[in-house]
Amino acid sequence: MTSTLPDGAAPRSDVRREVTVPYETLLGETTACFVRLGVPEARARLAAEALCYGDLTGMDSHGVFNLGRLYRPLLESGGADPAAEPEVLRDLGACVLLDHRRALGLWAASEAMDLAAERAARHGIGLVSVRGATHFGCAGVHARRAADRGMIGVVASNCGGQRIARPPLGAAALLGTNPLSVAAPAVEGRPFVLDMSTTVVPTGRVRTAARDGREAPEGWLTDDAGRPVRDASAYDRGEAWLGWLGGTPATGAFKGFGLGLAVELLAALLPGAATGPAPAALEGDGRPGGSDDDIGFLVLAVAPDALRDGFAGDAREVFGTVLDCPPLPGGEPVRYPGHPEAERAEERRASGVPLPAPLHAELTALGLRLPAVATVPDPRLPVTATAPATGEESR
Repeated sequence: MTSTLPDGAAPRSDVRREVTVPYETLLGETTACFVRLGVPEARARLAAEALCYGDLTGMDSHGVFNLGRLYRPLLESGGADPAAEPEVLRDLGACVLLDHRRALGLWAASEAMDLAAERAARHGIGLVSVRGATHFGCAGVHARRAADRGMIGVVASNCGGQRIARPPLGAAALLGTNPLSVAAPAVEGRPFVLDMSTTVVPTGRVRTAARDGREAPEGWLTDDAGRPVRDASAYDRGEAWLGWLGGTPATGAFKGFGLGLAVELLAALLPGAATGPAPAALEGDGRPGGSDDDIGFLVLAVAPDALRDGFAGDAREVFGTVLDCPPLPGGEPVRYPGHPEAERAEERRASGVPLPAPLHAELTALGLRLPAVATVPDPRLPVTATAPATGEESR
């Protein structure tokens, strides 16, 4: 989930106008927007926390960028029911099957993880399997809720019946970006939070690159023949395909695809949600299709202290050792997934969240009362080299 470090996409040559918004203002105004869309206030706040987590940690492709593009249309069209109440279909104590009944995923996934953590506190492990879900934003924000309780959290989600990525050597789209997140306590105040799509990047990263006029780094997109595509806007024009983790079939794309299939198994087949690989996927021309209705996901919480003593101390040692690893000459310090995001969140809670001017205008048009726009340099412009990302946004 994490890519607060430069993603390698070449920026535009002009300076981008930005406005810095106090985090609490952005959170409060986003909450109010969800309330106006019919979401009950307590759950609207939970949804806003999940959405603003993207902006707080630097994963703007999964932040308020999606408020008007995704979540408002989803609620207004009935794709998500603002008043939905998840239904328990089966409760085995440590395992629960839920139908989310089109509840807004931003709050519903957080509540599902809270339920898993409550069961883990009693049984040592808690597994909640969900069908009938909707898009829940960053997977890591939900997995981290377990880590904040001293537990290990796992989140895996498919994209419902949506199909946007082809198998290696395949000619028809079968899967979505199928995100996976694992979170756990680590160094104090800096939990381990791996949050990644099983494609090389999620669609949100491609779209924010296109919005900012940046090229896609080689490896993100390919054309029908498998040749690299650098124009990020080509994806939404239907002229480019997302790649899998591992790169090409020769360099390991089957690993990313296999991981995506494993997520489909755990997240969708288990609860009985819609799946991407379905007979309809083989009809027509094989282009991306289907819809992201009836998403399935799994949340898992494990309570290490129920199994043995000393986990927290051992975790601090393991992740502390990672931080102590000497960097390459002249290189950046070694960090683990979640560490730079926690640093970024700490900074932005204190100094505010930067928003591109066009996004600020879009949010203002939605009724969010945000500060006036100021012109500031885009901190990504001076980048001349690509630092390795520690994780990835989910979808």
